[in-house]
Amino acid sequence: MRCFYCTMKHTLLILLVVLLLFPSCYKTYAQRPWDIYLDQVMEVEDAESQSLEMMYETLDDLEKNPLNVNTATREELEQLPFLTVREVEDICEYLYRYGPMKSLGELAMIEGLDFNKRQLLTYFLYVGEEKEKKFPQLSTIMKYGKQNLMLTAKIPLYDRKGNDGAYRGYNYKHNIRYSFHYGDYLKVGVVGAQDAGEPFFANKNRMGYDFYSYYVILKNMGRLKTLALGKYRAGYGMGLVMDNGFVPGKMATLATTGHSRAAIQAHSSTMSANYLQGTAATIEMLKGMDVTAFVSYRGIDATLHRDSSSIATILSSGYHRTTSELNKKNNSSQFLIGTNIRYRFLGFHVGATSIYTSFNRRLLPDPKVLHHRFSPRGKQFYNMSIDYGYINHAITFNGETATGDCGALATINSLSIRLSDQLQVTALQRFYSKEYYSLFSHSFSEGGSVQNESGFYVGVDWRFSPRFQLMAYSDYAYFPFPKYRTSFSSQAWDHFLSLSYLSEKWKVAVRYRLRLRQKDNDTHTTLVDGTEHRSRVSAVYVGNGWGTKIQADATCSQSIGRSVGWMVSQSVHANLVGRLKVNAILGYFNTDDFDSRIYSYDPGMLYSFNFPAFYGEGIRYALMLRADIGKKLVCMAKAGTTRYFDRDVIGSGYQKVNHSSTTDVELQFRWNF
Repeated sequence: MRCFYCTMKHTLLILLVVLLLFPSCYKTYAQRPWDIYLDQVMEVEDAESQSLEMMYETLDDLEKNPLNVNTATREELEQLPFLTVREVEDICEYLYRYGPMKSLGELAMIEGLDFNKRQLLTYFLYVGEEKEKKFPQLSTIMKYGKQNLMLTAKIPLYDRKGNDGAYRGYNYKHNIRYSFHYGDYLKVGVVGAQDAGEPFFANKNRMGYDFYSYYVILKNMGRLKTLALGKYRAGYGMGLVMDNGFVPGKMATLATTGHSRAAIQAHSSTMSANYLQGTAATIEMLKGMDVTAFVSYRGIDATLHRDSSSIATILSSGYHRTTSELNKKNNSSQFLIGTNIRYRFLGFHVGATSIYTSFNRRLLPDPKVLHHRFSPRGKQFYNMSIDYGYINHAITFNGETATGDCGALATINSLSIRLSDQLQVTALQRFYSKEYYSLFSHSFSEGGSVQNESGFYVGVDWRFSPRFQLMAYSDYAYFPFPKYRTSFSSQAWDHFLSLSYLSEKWKVAVRYRLRLRQKDNDTHTTLVDGTEHRSRVSAVYVGNGWGTKIQADATCSQSIGRSVGWMVSQSVHANLVGRLKVNAILGYFNTDDFDSRIYSYDPGMLYSFNFPAFYGEGIRYALMLRADIGKKLVCMAKAGTTRYFDRDVIGSGYQKVNHSSTTDVELQFRWNF
């Protein structure tokens, strides 16, 4: 069997070399533009966030079910995470002034949209008839509705230590998705997901998959704008009280400035955390005024204290592989009820959000852990906030201020000024009291939570010529109370600079990032300054015969010691014959240790996003094939290997692999009917 694996790996490597050296043999096939956008715009902190997966999922879904630009509401356009609020406003204003679009080519008439944004929009918008939205009859929905079934599996060609008996299931990861939709009016779906090592139709998973998501979303039913049943996500304001959707990182903040959320979306993800379960409804009470009410009751995973009467930690990993992990599955419950009122008038908007949540057991974090001193304690909690904003052709202002039973304050405010058609400046201030908490908050931060942080961010987006763009930001954060890995007050400073060149065939980008952060020394008696340098040069070329991307990364991290690393990678995209497409990747990395790790985007199956960290010395190579059979069936396969030259064991604990390389095979089938 090992010989078979070796032969397969060598064959894959030969295919990659052929593709990289002789790309002109193939017709052009480029990655989807929004896929490249994610890779180019998002930075390291985004790669470590689950919100990126939600963003990727939203874009995949919108590509499959594009919006009619002539009938799309402002809220629907704001689902596109790469659009700023001003750009959404510009599209709505164009439609108001000049009437419905005849083709998407008219997007070029909107000055606020650059070439990149216009290209992206062609994947998520279409031009349809402008007619009053009226909820269709059931017979029409059943006759013309579209269905989608997707099966995905990931098969590791290696064994982990946990497979010797600790893991209660087999060594495969798989999921199934089914959805039915009719235009903007109805969306119904079921998702079943299984991680490697989890039991299937056994133990606590006697109903099959370890996690199920099910949802029904109805829209445009007269004054009832949205009705959600099942599992859903909600976000309001700038996320100080309620947000379990996508939150942009620092780099993306420049590209998505002004976003203030007020939306209900289906939880169609395979993630078994960060969602609500129950019902939610948005009603248009008056012109410009929407009222939303939502209620949720769901089981949660938790680590309990010995007497099982209180919760030490709420878990969100979603893993249920070992007996210990299975015993924590849904061992506690959480109830939530909330409301949001939002009013728009001319360029102004104001909203109010309130939530109440309770647990069946008391939250009781370990008081001996210093950074848990101000964590929420008790069974019942509430939060409330006011969000506000104003937008015109030159200014975008948004903010939110929140409090709760904690008696403390949190506030965030952003201001973006368009000094000219080419130059935009963004400033963002936040103050999160060390005593403030909300169990559902998710907003802009350096420390990873809406608590114990104050800071100021300023960014510049300068398109000083039609082909050149300069983006830069500087962000300072102060943490008045000790955080994880710090025993004293600390601070952080983050600087970023990016220069891009874009033409019809080329996109070249150079970026540099400098982060200054403090952490404890080895004896926890004082803080030491940590410095991290990260740089990247990338070039994307799409010609008549082939398309490729070359990228070089370098990093240097220094605090108590010094650690350096670098990585070079290349990918090729080609259309072999007919509807058979290939994506090949090859990369070499060499870093001193984990502190100088390199993050690099690794294209995967639909509805997935992979941004792994590489450290040590080794290579990464992968080959992905896609076949579109007719207009209804899509088949995809990917084989990827990471081989290390500096170790014979990969990972630790139950995830340990007694080998110097790992190879995974992924399969996916999507049937539209």
